[in-house]
Amino acid sequence: MLRERHVIDTFKGVTALFVLATMAVTGRLTSLTCWIYLAIHGTYGVLWMLKSRIFGDKTWEKRCTPGRFVMLVGGLSAYWAAPVLLALSYREAPPALLAVAVSLFGFGVFLHFASDMQKHMWLELKKGHLLQTGLWSRTRNPNYLGELCIYLSFAMLSLHWLPFVFFGSVIAVEWIPNMLRKEKSLSRYAAFGPYRMRSGLLFPKLF
Repeated sequence: MLRERHVIDTFKGVTALFVLATMAVTGRLTSLTCWIYLAIHGTYGVLWMLKSRIFGDKTWEKRCTPGRFVMLVGGLSAYWAAPVLLALSYREAPPALLAVAVSLFGFGVFLHFASDMQKHMWLELKKGHLLQTGLWSRTRNPNYLGELCIYLSFAMLSLHWLPFVFFGSVIAVEWIPNMLRKEKSLSRYAAFGPYRMRSGLLFPKLF
């Protein structure tokens, strides 16, 4: 049975090959910006597949219906617009932008994968109890915050406005409804009220 995870993992896994092929076709194999883009987006794809195998999110285990398949393929394909736009622009990012993008990517990978691992182990060992410690103590969605940093780094290196628009639409259509649904589900815990007061929905509440 085809599951949503199979579609997502396939796209993530072949991202590096797609970016490299795009670079070859457009004659951008000597571009430093393209190679750095390949390194971070390609690495993310490999890490995602490893995460899926080791501590995957059960959200993506649902059967992939034809409608959902079309939606996933369309959405995941749109993420590849960034490397295509970069390759076709024949531009190079300034060194400062490269440094910011790589740093943002690293910070995002830490937040995304570490918080997902923490959630995975919490559900294994303390299922039925509200997770509100560690990376989850000041933000109720550190995994989404990590992904935000990761995809912003990709958009920055594209040197184009379109990936920012697409990513913003993903946040509005997919992320925010998911976070709000989770808020409703977590409200069944007695400890959720105080936890909500001292944490942010996405960005950490520091004071």
